[in-house]
Amino acid sequence: MNKIKVVVFFGGCSPEYSISLSSASGIIMNIDPEKYDVLTVGITRDGDWYYYTGPVDKLLSDTWQNPQDCTPAALSPNRRENCLLLIKNESVTRVPFDIAFPVLHGCNGEDGTIQGMLEMSGIPIAGCGTLASALGMDKDRAHKLVSLAGVRVPRHLVLEKETLPAQQNVLCTKAEAFAEEIGYPLYVKPVKAGSSFGITKVARRQDLADAISLAFQYDSQILVEENIEGFEVGCAVLGNRELTVGEVDEIELAGGLFDFTEKYTLKTSSIHVPARIPVSKSDEIKETAKCIYRALGCTGFTRVDMFLTPAGQVIFNEINTIPGFTEHSRYPGMMKAAGHPLREVLTRILELALEEKA
Repeated sequence: MNKIKVVVFFGGCSPEYSISLSSASGIIMNIDPEKYDVLTVGITRDGDWYYYTGPVDKLLSDTWQNPQDCTPAALSPNRRENCLLLIKNESVTRVPFDIAFPVLHGCNGEDGTIQGMLEMSGIPIAGCGTLASALGMDKDRAHKLVSLAGVRVPRHLVLEKETLPAQQNVLCTKAEAFAEEIGYPLYVKPVKAGSSFGITKVARRQDLADAISLAFQYDSQILVEENIEGFEVGCAVLGNRELTVGEVDEIELAGGLFDFTEKYTLKTSSIHVPARIPVSKSDEIKETAKCIYRALGCTGFTRVDMFLTPAGQVIFNEINTIPGFTEHSRYPGMMKAAGHPLREVLTRILELALEEKA
């Protein structure tokens, strides 16, 4: 039996480049070798594409980019080919494949950019397509659509980056007025960024301007968002039309923000799977996650993050259309707790890619 060829894309022009290397390693090592042949394409921080043939451990040490293991590569735009173009010594070699598996966290990968290229080329995608990926990265538009689906979202104000000093002063005035309305503490976030890059929990008015400046380093649009009392819960969702969900997890924070360091080291935080909540509330969260998944047009797999308030309200936070697959990652942990080991989940993700294309 011929194996299905899967190209895993890793790296990328994103602050989350290093996390992509870890996630891709976890995926490559757990895809069923009896069913699939895994090919790998690495994208450097500068945006250069290489067909990579070296060992997985060079991804973890970020030593993968070297002449011995890499050949310059591109994606063929021809819909009838479904292949990579390897460019060497002024000649082009075609390498056909069946499924693309983007493992590119954050901008220039998770935001619909590579998904658009793949869809134009007619290549099945493991995970969400262009529109759902773009919406998932855009916190403002995701909140608006989810709100229309009947799920509560935090109140927020969107600010556009300005260059003239007078306009910047107006922007800060708007932010301060909204902050007085929703109260402190509050959060300032880039509209399109992941892994908590550029996010600040602001407790005092005098810290607001610095938080705004930091967020604008990651995006030209930012949010000033109300703080939601309670704690964060998440739900792993898998499927196209018929959906499978993992066990709900719960983030227990020692401090006030589940930032980049905490997400990938858990130095002072803990993740509880299943969440320490009543079964009835867990079931409600799972149904809410499905509602959000469908409202944003997700396919394949996604992690849906929500808040659970002391009064028992479930409030949408964000979705991650390419969640982490590192050793600390929540998506595989939630699926494992529901009785779905990682190899089984990856097989189903790849099957769903072909189903969606059929």
